[in-house]
Amino acid sequence: MGTTIFTHASDTINYNIANIQSESSRDVSNDEMYAVLYIEQSNKQPAQLASQINSLMNKALTTAQKYPSVKTNTGSQSSYPVYDNDNKKLKEWRSRAEIQIKSTDFQATSQLISELQKNFQTQSINFSVSENQRKKVENELLVEASKNFQQRAQSLAEAWNKNGYHLVNINLNTNTQYQAPIVMRAASAKFATDSIPEQNVASGETKIVVNANGTIQFK
Repeated sequence: MGTTIFTHASDTINYNIANIQSESSRDVSNDEMYAVLYIEQSNKQPAQLASQINSLMNKALTTAQKYPSVKTNTGSQSSYPVYDNDNKKLKEWRSRAEIQIKSTDFQATSQLISELQKNFQTQSINFSVSENQRKKVENELLVEASKNFQQRAQSLAEAWNKNGYHLVNINLNTNTQYQAPIVMRAASAKFATDSIPEQNVASGETKIVVNANGTIQFK
């Protein structure tokens, strides 16, 4: 996100000019969990294969309804022929379908994943800052970066024995820096069995940065 403010858009200013930069940042705990699970089925009859896939997907969506705090979407789905070793004779059809889940309720999401893993495999699990939290932190950092810019501008004016300054323009830009993003693959992402409670998850942090750079003119 970027914001530019011009205070002398029509004037040509080429004296008593200084360029200033400032930055404010914050490490924010990731509060949103996103997972992709998938199923793969094979059958010599494409109609039967489609029925298998549809049945398992419908069952998964019904299971997900027990967790209203978790948002569930169907992802990509594809079917393709599988040939024998000579690549001439059709051996069977294979189909793959995904289900995507996202929530800030880690416990409910973990429980849902553990239920779905009875039929599905986990492709990936990621953590990030939710949209609401990101916007809240960005707005706070925009104010901080702006105040830091003003303090630097005033300090610079005093260092040059000036009576103050006029703001010519300022650019405010936000940047999200993911710190060692957590990605859990199918081999290591088993959350539970029928007798073992769901696994605790570590969501990590994301650094949100707001940069302020602009131009001032000394009075």
